[in-house]
Amino acid sequence: MKEAYRRWYTQYLSREFDMLVFGHAGYPVVVFPTSMGRYYQNKDFGLLDTVAPLVDRGLVKIYTPDGIDAESWYNEGLHPADRVRAHRGYENVVLHEVISFARHDTGSPKVALAGCSFGGYHAANISFRSPGLVGYLISMSGAFDIKRFIAGHYDDDCYFNNPPDYLPNVAESEYLEQIRRVGIVLGAGTDDISLDENRRLASILHVKGIPHWLDIRPGVHDWPLWREMFPGYIINLLRQEGITP
Repeated sequence: MKEAYRRWYTQYLSREFDMLVFGHAGYPVVVFPTSMGRYYQNKDFGLLDTVAPLVDRGLVKIYTPDGIDAESWYNEGLHPADRVRAHRGYENVVLHEVISFARHDTGSPKVALAGCSFGGYHAANISFRSPGLVGYLISMSGAFDIKRFIAGHYDDDCYFNNPPDYLPNVAESEYLEQIRRVGIVLGAGTDDISLDENRRLASILHVKGIPHWLDIRPGVHDWPLWREMFPGYIINLLRQEGITP
């Protein structure tokens, strides 16, 4: 696969930010790392190799931004309110720099967001908060409830970054219709530590009339399951776009 390294200064975090880009053309797919993972994690663990033929054919172009979980949700040295603020800075990088670049780079009006484990949280939360920018959401063994990181603290920032809390309260609106237009896949294993969270989120989506695919298959919360899932989900995305994989 063609690979490029990008590094730039971001005002949203007041420091340099790293990302890898794979491919030369195609539908843009932003893939987040897992808990406290870095921008090269999905490459190192072979997830991207599973879709290399699609990348090489110019059907998809993949962007793997860095993660800052160790500075936000997992930073026990910060007050929970500051952890959420750090996360909001990261979300701004993704929205205003990563997604904007991917859209401009490919000429696509929308992107797909994907991730495994806590990367699935980032993909889902950003998709639900900014559905007008997202065509597809691919979450594999996602963990969506952030209450475990905030030690009983709760404010509007916590609420609006916790999908199991804010989604049930979304009123009928153009915003909800935008979410309904996102192609949503929630993948999980039968012995997955995140299985209950995926079933819970799928139930919320069902009640809100949001189309989705809850894909439960044999496996545990680990890379072999995600490597099995990912290429099929990308092929499904391409077919929905009218592209023959």
